[in-house]
Amino acid sequence: MPAPNLTRDQAKLRADLLDVTGYDIELDLTDGHGGPGEKTFASTTTVRFSSARAGEKTWVDLVADRVHSATLNGADVDVSAYVEDKGIALAGLAEANELTVSADCRYMNTGEGLHRFVDPVDDGVYLYTQFETADAKRMFACFDQPDLKSVYRLTVLAPKDWKVVSNTMVESTEETPEGAVRTVFKQSERLSTYLVALVAGPYAEWRDEYADEHRTIPLGIYCRASLAEHMDADRLFTETKQGFGFYHRKFGTPYPFSKYDQLFVPEFNAGAMENAGAVTFLEDYVFRSRVTRYAYERRAETLLHEMAHMWFGDLVTMRWWDDLWLNESFATFASVLAQAEATEYKNAWTSFANIEKSWAYRQDQLPSTHPIAADIVDLHAVEVNFDGITYAKGASVLKQLVSYVGLDHFLDGLKVYFGKHAWGNATLADLLGALEEASGRDLSWWSAQWLETTGLNSLSPRYEVGADGTFTSFAVMQSGAKPGAGELRTHRVAVGVYDEDGSGKIVRTQRVELDVDGERTEVPDLVGRPAGKLVLVNDDDLTYCTMRLDPASLTTLIDRVADITESLPRTLCWSAAWEMTREAELKARDFVTLVQRGIHTESEVGVVQRLLLQAQTALNSYAEQDWAASTGWPAFTGRLLELVRGAEPGSDHQLAFVNSLAGSVLDSSSLAIVAGWLDGSAPLEGLTVDTDLRWRLLHALVAHGKAATAEIDAELARDNTATGRRQAERGRALRPSAEAKADAWQRAVYDDELPNAVSDSLISGFSHPGQKSLLGSYVAKYFEVIDEVWQRRSSERAQPIAIGLYPSWAVAPETVTASDEWLTGDHPQALRRLVSEGRAGIVRALAARDFDAQA
Repeated sequence: MPAPNLTRDQAKLRADLLDVTGYDIELDLTDGHGGPGEKTFASTTTVRFSSARAGEKTWVDLVADRVHSATLNGADVDVSAYVEDKGIALAGLAEANELTVSADCRYMNTGEGLHRFVDPVDDGVYLYTQFETADAKRMFACFDQPDLKSVYRLTVLAPKDWKVVSNTMVESTEETPEGAVRTVFKQSERLSTYLVALVAGPYAEWRDEYADEHRTIPLGIYCRASLAEHMDADRLFTETKQGFGFYHRKFGTPYPFSKYDQLFVPEFNAGAMENAGAVTFLEDYVFRSRVTRYAYERRAETLLHEMAHMWFGDLVTMRWWDDLWLNESFATFASVLAQAEATEYKNAWTSFANIEKSWAYRQDQLPSTHPIAADIVDLHAVEVNFDGITYAKGASVLKQLVSYVGLDHFLDGLKVYFGKHAWGNATLADLLGALEEASGRDLSWWSAQWLETTGLNSLSPRYEVGADGTFTSFAVMQSGAKPGAGELRTHRVAVGVYDEDGSGKIVRTQRVELDVDGERTEVPDLVGRPAGKLVLVNDDDLTYCTMRLDPASLTTLIDRVADITESLPRTLCWSAAWEMTREAELKARDFVTLVQRGIHTESEVGVVQRLLLQAQTALNSYAEQDWAASTGWPAFTGRLLELVRGAEPGSDHQLAFVNSLAGSVLDSSSLAIVAGWLDGSAPLEGLTVDTDLRWRLLHALVAHGKAATAEIDAELARDNTATGRRQAERGRALRPSAEAKADAWQRAVYDDELPNAVSDSLISGFSHPGQKSLLGSYVAKYFEVIDEVWQRRSSERAQPIAIGLYPSWAVAPETVTASDEWLTGDHPQALRRLVSEGRAGIVRALAARDFDAQA
C-alpha cells in the first residue's frame, strides 16, 4: 500500500515543537534460532526528545506489521487503534520526553525500507535499507522528516556468518546462546532519518584506507558473495581516494564521518544512495561482463556524486524537500568537476553536455516542468521530483553560476556555508548568502532568473560578413524562455568561431567570453575577425540554453561534423542537431543520415552510444513510419554492420555498435548474423560473447521470432543468477505473441508481490519497436487500470508502471485523445503529472513525424 504522506506544513509544526536528542534502536533480524528471519523483524526504539511546550501533542511515524507496545515517559500509550498512515499519537508531552516503541516491521521486496533478497546462486539472504524520502519509519519508530536531525545508536541481532554495516564503526559484538551475533554500533553523528543505514548479509568485503594531512579514513567495499569474482575493488578504491583528495582540497572541510563504506546491493531502485558513511549502489555497477569505458566513467560519476553528498546533503541537510535540488544539483556538478580534474575522465564535461544537459532539455520542455526551486507541498510531490530539473538543469545552472562568480569564489562560498551550517539544516537563502559573502556579488537577481522560473532560452548568432570574409557585425540573439513566462536571462557565454586549420580539420580560431543580457547583445570583439565555417554561441557549454546554428554553421555540421577535432564542440553540434530534430526543425531521417555519416570518427564512446540511441529514437518515434520500415531501419542496421566490421577488433566502439544492432529492428540477414555470433558458428573477430552479451543477442532473436521459450530456458540454465533471472523475464516479455504480452502485462500490473527489479524487466520487454501491432489494445487498458495501481501501490512500485507502460508506442492522435479524456477526471496530482508527460511525448512525436513526411 502507499506510504503515509506528510505535508510541509505538518512537518514545520512538528519541527517547531520538537528537538530530538537521540535514538536507541534494537533490531532482531533472526528467526529466533540464529538463522535469518523471513517476513518480519522485531524493532524496539527508544527516542528522547524535548517539547517547546509542555502539554502539547504530536505523533511518531511507524509503518509496521504489528505494534506490540508504546510507552511515553513511563506511561502506556494506547496503540489498539494504530494504523500506518497515522503513526502513533502522543499526547500530554513533557518538556523532556522518552518514548519506547516495540513493533514487528516488514521486510520489503520493493527497494523501500529494509529490503530482503535471497540469492538464487547460494540461497544467501541479503538485507539493505533505502529510506529516502521518508521510509525510515519502515524500520524504526521515528520523526521521519529531514529537519529533525538526531544521533542514533543501533544494536542488531543477526546470523553469525553475516556482515553487518551501518553509518558508524562497530563498538562491540557478542555471540548469543542461539548462535546469532549481537552487534552494537557507536553512536552516529547528527543525521536526518533518511540517511540512517543498515546493510546485512553474507557480503564479500574489501578493506583499504585513505590518508592525507587532514585524517585517515577507513574504506570498505561490499557486494554479494556470488558477485565477488567480478568486483574490481582496486579501481574503485583508486577513484574513491581521488575523490577524497579533490574534495578535501576544494571544500576546506575534512570528511566528517568516521569511515566510508560503499555497498553494492541487489534489486536497488536507483543508482546509489548517500547514506552517511555507508553508501549503497546498484549492484549492476559490479560489471560481470565486458562494458565500454563509458560505463566505468558513469560509475565513477555516481561514486563521486554520492561522496559529494557527504558534505552537501549529509553534513548540511536541506530543511525540507523544496531544496532537494540543492542536494542533487550540487552533487552532480561537483562529481563532474572532480572527474575532469582528479580522475582519468578528463572529458567528463563532454559527457555532461551529452547526457545531463539532454535530460534537462527534455524535462524542461514538458508541460510538467517546474522551477528548480520547486514548491514541494508534501511527500507525494517530492517522489516524482527526482527528475531532470532537480539533477541536470540544477547542475547546469550551478555551472553557469560558477562561470559568473568564478570557481574560486564559489568554492570559498562553500567553505563559509559548511562552516556556518555543519550538522544542521539549511535553505537556498543560506547558500546564496554564503556565496554572496565570498564573492561580494548580489545574487538575488540570479536566483529570481534561474531558480524561480521555467523553460529554456534559445541563443543564436546574428551576423554579417564582408567581402574579405570578416564579420562586419555580430550579435547574440536571445528568445524568451519557454515553456514559461518568456523571461530573458543573463547568460555567461563563450562565443567560439571555428575554421579549417590547413589540414582539413575544423578547429577553434576565436573565443570571446561575455554576458548575454536582453534580446540582443552585441559582440564587438568579433567585428573584423575572420568568419570561419562554424559559430557556437554557447561554446564550452557554459550556460543552460538551446543553442541554434546559423545556416552556414548548420551546413558545416551536416557536411563536416566528423572534422571537428575537439570532443566538446563536436558534442554541442550533435546536441544542437538532436534538439532541432525533437523540435521538428530537422527531419528525423536527416538526423539519422547525419549520424550514419559522422559517427565513424567520433572518439568518445559515450557520445557514440548516445547518438546511436538517439538515431533509434528518431526511427522509432519521430520518422514517418512507412519510410522508417522500408528505408530507415534497413539503412541504419546496414551501416551498423559496416561499422561493426570496420571497428578495431575487441574495441569499445565495436561493442557499442554490436549492442546498438541488438536493440534495432532487424531483417532476416541481420538476424542470421546475430545468430552466428551467439552460437559461435560465425564469430566476429575480437568480440567476446560473454554472459550479458549473450542475453542481448538472444533478446534480439526472441523479439523477431527467431528464438523462443526453449532458448530462453537454456540460457537461464547457463546463467541461473539473479541477473540471469531478470534477463529471462525480459526475454519472455519480448516474445512476439499476444499471449506473451498479456502475460507480461498481467504480472507487471497485478502481481503486487513481484520484486521491483523483476517488474522492471517485464516492462522493458513489453514494448519493442518491431512489435507495435501487438499492443494496440493496451492503450485503453492502461487508462482503465492506472488509477487503481497508483492507489494500491507505493510510489516506488507505481511509478514504473505509470511511466513504463504509458502507451508511448502508439504515436497517434487517438492516444492524445485518450490521455485528454483521462486527464479531465479527478486523479492524484503526481499521477496526473506522469500521464501528462507521456501525452507530451506523443504530441512531440506526431509533430516530428508530420515534419519528416513533408516533401
